[in-house]
Amino acid sequence: MAAWTVWTLLMCTALTGQGSKAQDCGMASLNTKIVGGENATAGSWPWQVSMHIKAMHVCGGTLISDQWVLTAAHCAVINSVDSWTLYLGRQSQSGSNVNEVKRKVSQIIVHPDYNNTLFNNDIALMKLSSPVKFTDYIKPICLANNSSQFHNSTPCWATGWGNLGKEDPSPDLLQEVPIPVIGQKQCSCNYVSVSEANITDEMICAGQENKGACQGDSGGPLQCKQGGVWIQAGITSFGIPCALAGFPEVYARVSQFQNWIMDQVAGASVGFVKFTSNGVDQGSSFVCRSADNVTSVATAPTVATEFGFVVISVTIFNLFL
Repeated sequence: MAAWTVWTLLMCTALTGQGSKAQDCGMASLNTKIVGGENATAGSWPWQVSMHIKAMHVCGGTLISDQWVLTAAHCAVINSVDSWTLYLGRQSQSGSNVNEVKRKVSQIIVHPDYNNTLFNNDIALMKLSSPVKFTDYIKPICLANNSSQFHNSTPCWATGWGNLGKEDPSPDLLQEVPIPVIGQKQCSCNYVSVSEANITDEMICAGQENKGACQGDSGGPLQCKQGGVWIQAGITSFGIPCALAGFPEVYARVSQFQNWIMDQVAGASVGFVKFTSNGVDQGSSFVCRSADNVTSVATAPTVATEFGFVVISVTIFNLFL
């Protein structure tokens, strides 16, 4: 997670959900900031989940009901339920967290079409071993419904415990950074030199140079505020190392998976919200030029997978470890 900037909030809310609890999604009563910093205060992002294997944070996730967590498929390929411990209401990875609870995992569901092209459909669900009680520090986020629109430059936030930079260690405290959505045409143009990394309709891009997600942020949320409600637009998936070289990070586009999510969590109270961007999407008229294509970002081209590396044309990685 990288540095911060100033942003504005806009637009209005149209909330739809499944049952009364869904109407409470996306409400963070302890998050009142307009200008973001690096360290998130306790309760600012009450849906943020820290996912651990062997007492080590490896991925993020988001609470979407009292018993379901949304994360990235490339995190959940470690599909032994006994391997995982999930922490909710956590702020610090080493200090005291008086507001947190932990749960084991009873079920893992990876999207059946994950990776039919590189990193596509990078979404998974984990069911908690028992429901959690909602507090100011533990609440579900709303999810963007299948009618949502996120225009270029829509202001959003990424959160997680990922590295602060390519060569930097992971932080102890939960990090936050405001970043804009990058239009599909511009993002595709940025990644055109990486033939394997096709930017599909199941993806949404966000970030700017030196501001964005990094390794360890995988599975965590890209979240945007509409009125007083936080809506998850994306799930942290992959990118060129830590917002460098003009590449935005790529997220699984949550709105594309509404039907799949609801089919898997049948009966659970999950809130879906229509996010509406005002005006004309300036990104729709973007024209790709040769100067926009970054063709050399590293001398050792690799892509980080779960615990190893394979070679492709430029440095690109799942934001996992």
